[in-house]
Amino acid sequence: MSLNRMTELEAVNTMLTTIGEQPVSSLDNLAGLQDASIARQILSNISRTVQSKGWVFNLDLQVTYSPNSNGEIILGSNVIRIDTTSKVRSSTKDIIERGGKLYDRENNTSVFTDDVKVDRVIVLNFEDLPESARRYIATRSARVFHDRVVGSGELHRFFTEDEQMAWSELLEYESEVGDYTIFDDYDVYRIIERDTGKVRQTATTTT
Repeated sequence: MSLNRMTELEAVNTMLTTIGEQPVSSLDNLAGLQDASIARQILSNISRTVQSKGWVFNLDLQVTYSPNSNGEIILGSNVIRIDTTSKVRSSTKDIIERGGKLYDRENNTSVFTDDVKVDRVIVLNFEDLPESARRYIATRSARVFHDRVVGSGELHRFFTEDEQMAWSELLEYESEVGDYTIFDDYDVYRIIERDTGKVRQTATTTT
């Protein structure tokens, strides 16, 4: 038997059950349903917080941006972090995000003449997340929602344990899907290359 993925509605209703509230049938109109509105807002905030860390599922690599007619490079509203793909800082450019567009700190300008390639972290809708991320966000949101509405009590410990388990599952997903090695990080590679370079130099001198 296959299980359906958690929806945003299910996540909100899970949060409502932690304070003994009845589930809602839809998220389209929550007017007059204060607890449900608060729950959905907390879910949205927690989702953005979790995704801002940057995961394999919301990190786009080497995305090329082109300047518009004004020479500006505007980022989408769902972009929450960017990093230029060059691991070594350029002596002529130091590009960051400022005010929703790219900005060159080295030259103090937001006007570009060439394309810029960046890695970017974006915020995805709840239904676009992998199941492990949905469950962690929902579990963490349920704990936060319960603590804010009811207060930290005996149930807090159980919610925290569930949250820790969901966090472990999310980390496991990230590790398996990401297929990371130490060579994915330039700083680590540079240290290794420096050390191996010393070995090669010593061997050459000895010889």
